[in-house]
Amino acid sequence: MAAEQLPFHAETGKAALERLGSRPQGLTAAEAARRLAEYGPNRLPEVKPRGPVARFLTQFNNVLIYVLLGAATVTALMAHWVDTGVILAVVLANAVIGFIQEGKAEAAMAGIRSLLAPKAAVLRDGVRVTVQGADLVPGDIVLLEAGDKVPADLRVIEARGLAAQEAILTGESVPVDKDPNPVAADAPLGDRRSMLWSGTLVTQGTAKGLVVATGAQTEIGRIGGLLAGVEQLTTPLVAQMDHFARWLSFLILLIAALLLIYGYFVGHHDFGELFMAVIGVAVAAIPEGLPAVMTITLAIGVQAMARRNAIVRRLPAIEAIGSVSVICTDKTGTLTRNEMVVVAGETPEGAFAVTGDGYAPEGEITPPGDLGRLGRAAALCNDAHLHRRNGHWFVEGDPMEGALLAFAAKAGAAGPEERLDVVPFDSRHRYMAVLSADGVTRVKGAPERVLRMCRDIDYGRWHDRAEAMARQGLRVLAFAERVEGRDEIDAGTLDGGLTFLGLLGLIDPPRPEAIAAVAECRSAGIRVKMITGDHAGTAAAIAAQIGLARPDRVLTGADLDKLDDAELAMEVMDVDVFARTSPEHKLRLVTALQANGLSVAMTGDGVNDAPALKRADAGIAMGLKGSEAAKEAADLVLADDNFASIAAAVREGRTVYDNLKKVISWTLPTNAGESIVIVFAILAGLLLPLSPVMILWVNMITAITLGLALAFEPTEAGTMQRPPRARTAPILSGELVWHVVLVAGLFIAGILAMFNYAQDRGYSLALSQTIAMNTLVVLKTFHLFFIRNIHGTSLTWGAVKGTKVVWIVVIAVTAAQFAITYVPALQVILGTEAVPFWDGILIVAVGAVFFALVEIEKQIRLGLRAGPGGVTKESA
Repeated sequence: MAAEQLPFHAETGKAALERLGSRPQGLTAAEAARRLAEYGPNRLPEVKPRGPVARFLTQFNNVLIYVLLGAATVTALMAHWVDTGVILAVVLANAVIGFIQEGKAEAAMAGIRSLLAPKAAVLRDGVRVTVQGADLVPGDIVLLEAGDKVPADLRVIEARGLAAQEAILTGESVPVDKDPNPVAADAPLGDRRSMLWSGTLVTQGTAKGLVVATGAQTEIGRIGGLLAGVEQLTTPLVAQMDHFARWLSFLILLIAALLLIYGYFVGHHDFGELFMAVIGVAVAAIPEGLPAVMTITLAIGVQAMARRNAIVRRLPAIEAIGSVSVICTDKTGTLTRNEMVVVAGETPEGAFAVTGDGYAPEGEITPPGDLGRLGRAAALCNDAHLHRRNGHWFVEGDPMEGALLAFAAKAGAAGPEERLDVVPFDSRHRYMAVLSADGVTRVKGAPERVLRMCRDIDYGRWHDRAEAMARQGLRVLAFAERVEGRDEIDAGTLDGGLTFLGLLGLIDPPRPEAIAAVAECRSAGIRVKMITGDHAGTAAAIAAQIGLARPDRVLTGADLDKLDDAELAMEVMDVDVFARTSPEHKLRLVTALQANGLSVAMTGDGVNDAPALKRADAGIAMGLKGSEAAKEAADLVLADDNFASIAAAVREGRTVYDNLKKVISWTLPTNAGESIVIVFAILAGLLLPLSPVMILWVNMITAITLGLALAFEPTEAGTMQRPPRARTAPILSGELVWHVVLVAGLFIAGILAMFNYAQDRGYSLALSQTIAMNTLVVLKTFHLFFIRNIHGTSLTWGAVKGTKVVWIVVIAVTAAQFAITYVPALQVILGTEAVPFWDGILIVAVGAVFFALVEIEKQIRLGLRAGPGGVTKESA
């Protein structure tokens, strides 16, 4: 019997409901729970991640590892077993650390992915509720509107102006119109207009759909599409450094080969000792740990942003958000609380004030009067629901509509009625119309639009009244009605045929934290611009309250339409408030700002915001009120829709970039100084100040500890007082090259000085090399404390105190050095001897002198770069 059933797209909506044991009001909560246990969660099968063994083996796919394994083979053939053992220990340590780092990075990205889990609006027990997309079951009734991603395969039950983008399934680039009518049973996938497919996007209209398949049973699940794994943890900067490190490695190997040839044929060194020395040079010079440490730095940054409610969807956004010079933000819910309340109104009978708190349907209207018709229009032109939980009222749906429901209750309006027809709100026609069972069509919308649809009113007077309310910072809505002579709304005859009911003024106060965040952005040299569809007066009032630089001058969408692109590029620099704008205006504003050489972060929540979000240097979608289309186009998603989270993301973005720069600035000069010492000794025919085994040891113990500590550095003081860096600023700047030369030179001088000092004292070669090795480690440690503060002085208690991670690695390295220097068994392996006490003090003194020299140079450089008042001209 089941085999003879028609496919869902060929059945009527009523038949599909009966077949799945559902109803137009949705399932009960108990039945939904039972079906979830039966069918399982609505998730696609995930790509099986690499197992731990495969992930561990990939750690050996590295140029340096190949060199070391080759060296281990050669030393084993030469019977240098100690050297072979040390080399293999270095290889194993590198693989273990890389394995742990990569595991943490993948776990970070998997955690972020779970934060972006989709949600769906469904009817349960006849009430609209929001549930996790994974909790949908066959038989659920899902409510969709423009911008939503379809959460499961749905049979369309009701639709108005519905179209969906199905390119991921059918390859059809043009949105497909949808309706509830059955189609032929053998219709191709792209022609099944009565179906909405999981993973596709609703581009326009509204719909009510019946879930017919979930998880792997959906069309997208069956074809195995969109099974994207965890995003690779990289950015353009990390990729650039990975490329740089790879080619630098090849260059170093070539130089090492030439050095081997020169030392053997010209310098006549013993081949075994020379070979190990050259291997030591290669190991010291190749920055093999740099990409891995930078990756960990990114993973930590992603987690830090997530803790501040900024979810990274595309990793290059971490770099982009840290360099933005302009933030274009929505007003409602982002700069304001998104908890609206009706506080004032005007009807042809007079003005009134409304009291109350939040969405609670309790309060007073003064002076009292008959506001039943206005309250009824507010309640029926409405898709929201109010819920009381734990003594507090919450809105399910649009906050503004929640406030209207609370007002309707205060006005004593009757409860909801069955809808016969509806014209959903659209930013193009700017009103919503609902025909109820009582035969009355009620309209809600923007005052300038609804007033023109009404008859027998003084348009100028009421427009002025709406303007006056808006200048007080109120969001103003107009309401009207007419008796309908049919069972559907004839939208074409609404204009000029309505009876005006009145105006309502709603307020959404600024978030206190947004006011502080705007001030912080301004001190960081970041301009904040408000782009809203709200009234110009409301926008200006809120702009003044939150502290925008220029709140008095407002450009409206109509003003923007009068400007060509060149004129807009000039005007946009002097205006911070844009009102009555459409999503199309956002794209023009982003382009105009970028034409002035600015890096732009743009917020958006609607399906039509996607082009602007993609064009912006950092597109930011709203996690609570944003459409799935906006989230997919964005680089970051705000979990709380709060402007303060944008400012926090900028701070974290700057911190991540600073830490990446610190990792590079620590690694390159220390590697250069360590390796050039050996090269100089070979070319000059001198005794090696460091044995090859010592070089391998130092490289292993410091690269996996001291270098990694910089990935955990907190935000430096003054980070949000620096102007934005240019997006095109190279990471390998002239300043960094100079730092590499300076530090490498000081390393060479310090190591050779201590080695020669030991030789002059008549110490053995082993003790002299032990002193030089410990000098190298001390110099690297002092350089770590120096590089932690690249934008300010390192001579503060906070800088000396460091972080928990810094002191853990410093203590670990110190303990390891004491062990190999003084423990007899380890002395035999590395060829070390115990360093006398006062020589140890001298080694630390050399490190302190090095620290003083580089710190003085930094202060001279920062002083020369500082402008009036000591403010740095660029962000380094």
